[in-house]
Parts: sequence; C-alpha cells; structure tokens
Amino acid sequence: MSPSAHFEAASTLAVVVSSNEPLLFLTDDLTIIAGSTSFCRTFGIDPASIPGRQLGQLGSGEWAMPKLELLLKATASGSVQVEAYEIDLVRPNQKTRQLVVNARTLDDGDVDHVRLLLAVTDVTDARAEARLKDDLVRDKAMLLQEVQHRVANSLPIIASVLMQNARRVLSEEARGHLQNAHHRVMSIAALQRQLSMSGASDVEVRNYFNQLCQSLGASMIADPDRLSIQVTVDDSRVTADVSVSLGLIVTELVINALKHAFPDERVGTIRVDYQSSGQDWTLSVVDDGIGMPSGDDAPKAGLGSGIVEALAKNMLGEIQVTNADPGTKVSISHVESAGIKADLPAAA
Repeated sequence: MSPSAHFEAASTLAVVVSSNEPLLFLTDDLTIIAGSTSFCRTFGIDPASIPGRQLGQLGSGEWAMPKLELLLKATASGSVQVEAYEIDLVRPNQKTRQLVVNARTLDDGDVDHVRLLLAVTDVTDARAEARLKDDLVRDKAMLLQEVQHRVANSLPIIASVLMQNARRVLSEEARGHLQNAHHRVMSIAALQRQLSMSGASDVEVRNYFNQLCQSLGASMIADPDRLSIQVTVDDSRVTADVSVSLGLIVTELVINALKHAFPDERVGTIRVDYQSSGQDWTLSVVDDGIGMPSGDDAPKAGLGSGIVEALAKNMLGEIQVTNADPGTKVSISHVESAGIKADLPAAA
C-alpha cells in the first residue's frame, strides 16, 4: 500500500472511531477493523475487544445474525446494498432493542481489499413513543366516537320533546318557535350523523349535502310532488369543521326558503349548489318561489339570518342576495386570490 493509501486508511479509521454515530468498520469477511466510541457505549462493548474479531463474536454473540451476515457479504460483493434493514438485538437479561442498520462499501485507499461501513441506529425508544402516541390517538378517537353516539342519540329525543310541546301550546307564535327549534335540532342531528360517518377524514361535500337535504326534506316537506330540493356539487372535499359551517348555512337557507318562498301550496324547487377551485369556493341556495318582498312587506332579519351571517363571516365569505326571477338566490363566496375577496359565479 502506498504512503498516500496508508494515510487515507488511517484517516478513515480515525473518523470512524471518533464518530458520534454507532459505526463499525469491517473487512469483506466481516472482521472488525474498528468501531466508533458511540457504538461501544450504546451496546456496552469494550472498545479494546473489537478490532480483529468477527461481527458474530461481539458481546455475548448477540450480533451473530445469519441474515445480516449474508446481506453484508452481498454488499461487499457489490450485489446489494443494505438500507434501513431492521433487526432485533437480543441480549441476556436485557431489554430487546430494535435496530435499523445501513451498510455500504467504503474506499479507504486500499484498492486490493473491500471495506464495509455499518451504521446502526437504535429506534427502540422512538418506536415506543410512536406506539404510545398511536394509543393516545386511538383512545381519543374512541372517546370522540362515544360522545358522538351519545349526542346523536340525544338529539332525536330533544326534537321529539319540542314537537310534543308544539302540539300542546295554544299560542301560534310559540308553536312556530318550537317547530323552528325542532327543524334545527333535526338538521343538526343530520349533520352529526354525517360527521360521525366521516370520522377524522375530510368530508365529501356532494354526499354530505345530499344526505343533509334529504333529511331536511323528510322533516319539512309534506308533499314531495309539490316541493323538492336539488343538490349540485363538484368533487370537493372539506375538513370536518368547515363542513359543519357549510351544513349549518345550507340548513338555515333551505329552511328559510321552505317557510317563506312557497305560500298557498305553491309548487317549486330549491337548488343547492357548491363549487370550488383551490381555496376559492361558492355556495348558493336558489328557490323559484315568490321572490323577496320589498318595502314594508320585507321581513325582519331573524335568527336564521344571524346564523348565516355569523358563519359566513367566520369563513371569510361574502353574502349576496339577488332576485332569481322567479325566486331568490343567496350566494356565499370566498376567494383567496391575491388576498382579495370577491363574488364567484355559481352554477344555476
């Protein structure tokens, strides 16, 4: 070996020994040339006992792993490369350690002999921490599911009590308020049902709106041949919290249209539309009813309007109410582009 090769080999040896990572420097027959101080400290091996020993002779023989030896010899021959190979290190009277090993050939200046560099990472504690986190997430999910079931079971009971009270009261105004409360509780029950089905994943808006509007129609439309609700939605998916806000907005707007747009047994349709592009989206609810009263006949803003305005503001959306000729169109639009909010056209 030339003087320069001797110098390069010595430099490689020094780097391996002083490394902060658990490393072994091996010949092609798996004889250990050197081990890093970190390796010896991590696995409780006397540094002086390492040089000249076979890999399988380390410690009490726990490194004698036939599969690992085959992979290392194949790496030395150039046929494979060990990357993130997982092994269990089993030692007497000690906890089994989970290790990840990587190996590659290393040029130390001696062209006549192949050298291997074996890097070992102890992932036992990291894996244990990951399992603990998984257990906590699973326990939280189970607890959330239990809460959702309890809420879902309670809402219909509350709605039933409201409807019973509505039938008993003599005041038309009180009866109307109780019926409105019943409709809202039933719509929230529908929301809860959809969210519990979606779990922690994003919510598919089309299916979500279809189920929600079917529930609203079943609870509020006595004659499906006279009134109907149609849903047109693209392939959008939204997070669970966004879906709640969108669902409540749709609920309030549909309930408002069913209550006010079709008096005197008028026939009609309510269309719910949602379209999005990136972070931009538009939700619209359109009816073909009698349209918006004006002047003294215009109704005062009620609870439903306040709910829609608050939810739209929280979602950074802009509300636009227009004449659909016939009927009324309410659009809520959100645009991220250039930080400027503007109305987007919604499909009719």
